[in-house]
Amino acid sequence: MPAGGFGRRLFFVQPLNSCTSTCATIYAPDEPYSSFRLTIKKIPNNSCLCKDFSKFQIWHEPCCSSRNQGAWPLAGRAPALSATTGPGRRRNMRQCTRPGFCIGGLAIVAALLFAASPGLLGAAAAENEADKAPGRRLARSATQAPGARWTTADHSKYEALQKEFTKPEEVTTACLSCHQMAADQIQHSIHWTWICPDCGDGKSMGKYGKTINNFCIAVPSNEPRCTSCHIGYGWKDKTFDFSAKNHIDCLACHDTTHTYEKFPTKAGYPVTEPTLFPEDGKTYLPPDYKKIVAKVGRPDRLNCGACHFYGGGGDGVKHGDLDSSMGMPKKSLDVHMDTEGLNFTCQRCHTTKEHQIAGRLYTSPAAPERISLTEADLASKIACESCHGQKPHKTDTKANDHTDKVACQTCHIPEFARVLPTKMSWDWSTAGRMNADGKPFKKEGPYGKSVYDTKKGDFVWEKNVEPAYYWFNGAMSNMLVTDTVDPSKRLALNHPAGSPDDPKSRIMPFKRHTGKQPFDPANATLVIPHLFGPKDSEAYWANYDWKRAIVSGMKYVDLPFSGEVGFVETEYFFPITHMVAPKDKVVACDQCHSVEGRLKGLPGVYIPGRDVHAGVTMVGWGAVIAAILAVAGHGIGRMVSSARRKGQ
Repeated sequence: MPAGGFGRRLFFVQPLNSCTSTCATIYAPDEPYSSFRLTIKKIPNNSCLCKDFSKFQIWHEPCCSSRNQGAWPLAGRAPALSATTGPGRRRNMRQCTRPGFCIGGLAIVAALLFAASPGLLGAAAAENEADKAPGRRLARSATQAPGARWTTADHSKYEALQKEFTKPEEVTTACLSCHQMAADQIQHSIHWTWICPDCGDGKSMGKYGKTINNFCIAVPSNEPRCTSCHIGYGWKDKTFDFSAKNHIDCLACHDTTHTYEKFPTKAGYPVTEPTLFPEDGKTYLPPDYKKIVAKVGRPDRLNCGACHFYGGGGDGVKHGDLDSSMGMPKKSLDVHMDTEGLNFTCQRCHTTKEHQIAGRLYTSPAAPERISLTEADLASKIACESCHGQKPHKTDTKANDHTDKVACQTCHIPEFARVLPTKMSWDWSTAGRMNADGKPFKKEGPYGKSVYDTKKGDFVWEKNVEPAYYWFNGAMSNMLVTDTVDPSKRLALNHPAGSPDDPKSRIMPFKRHTGKQPFDPANATLVIPHLFGPKDSEAYWANYDWKRAIVSGMKYVDLPFSGEVGFVETEYFFPITHMVAPKDKVVACDQCHSVEGRLKGLPGVYIPGRDVHAGVTMVGWGAVIAAILAVAGHGIGRMVSSARRKGQ
């Protein structure tokens, strides 16, 4: 190797001849480099970790095997020399009289010190951790069966399903004649009650409790419109009988023909004759029940998406990472749901047992224990680690160093709303304006979406949105309509729970939706307006009178209202967990490790490249300068010494 060169044959491995706690040493064959020796210890699986420093390739060798009785045959390498003796010692000492060679020595030492950092052993941990995550294989095998999804029953042959159904409740009765346990299971689920049963008093938290949002605000008094996304029939007001089994809508989740549709304003019922819905200009058709029941099966993405893609009154309005593009996504949009790849259904991660579907984020953490699928394939919640382990990167050990503080989604979901736009702001205070003819109107903006609607106010839509980042332990804190508020500040109607001091918290991406909505300035509380109703009702969309609408809505839920109407700025958060990008599209390091990066406002953590500590900076630069001076002084001393010897 040429003097001062940094070629492929620079570093060598000398294995030991007996089995000890040390596997090998790494050193350079030329003095003075070989005076620095890096010891490689055994790792837990009785293997040694070697590293090709010129190409940064990592591999294992079995410790104390026959290959360890001599130099390991690393391609293109010369036999190793002794670390302290050998015929080349004096010759190599003289090579240090070259200044470039001495500066090169500093570079070698720095490289070895860097390699000796936790990242080196982290590579071994990554390989071992991969062995602890067979859940990845389980998840794939569960979704990659050939052909259509298998079933054990042909529903077209069931006698109970051979009749001509005239009402959807008749279908439910037929289903329950075989699935006798299903009704009780469903009626104890949050999809049925819209109340979190494990939160506080079991009545306040949930869509039909006292939580509110800054989209359509609240369900109570607006049931006929909102319950088009309920898995039941006839929930038109608070007299709905939640115990009636024939009110359950089995087809909402189990129709695999995707021809079954509920009408948007019929309290969960489909139509009985072709009916136009003026809001979207779509004509809804009566379901062909006999055809549909013959094809019932397990839910797929389109079943879940019939509600979750369209929450808030339109495609992509609410979540940002859930819209109709996720029904049949390409790999570029979501690597897990790619229809030509893994093709995951929602239940692969939202584990389901007895109709209890995991995933709600009120007060229970999403993943209190980051366990593998082999430990609990039906864990109450599944996190990324369930399949990928806590050291998911096989070669990028520095990335593995982040997993105790950074959620997988933070790097692997660079933007959301990558195909369709999502609503980022909703201002109710501007609702009620009329056009020149004195009639309600809409104004279209970018992406073909309304940016103003007399019924709802002003909107802001965006695509390819960079998330906001917060510490998150898997739960959300929620504001209730009964809470006292400070209108001088933007109100967080919900907010990620977690802190940098919580070992279960991670930095997580979120959609932050801002709004401006009515409140009661005298009582300092938020309000529930009655929005939807017939033209002769007190509903806001019937008369555009906020006071009348709020009086009606608050009376409906038995809460006080002073009669004063104000508007307050709010925010609402959705964790971003879908739209996982391919690995070559992940967030680049410098997008976070920079002063104006994605994490510029995140508290509680020191981020190199973003943060500066004067003391650390001074010590670091002092060490660099001292090292340069030491190497330079050593080089000059060697040159002077060599000149004197030559003169003699």
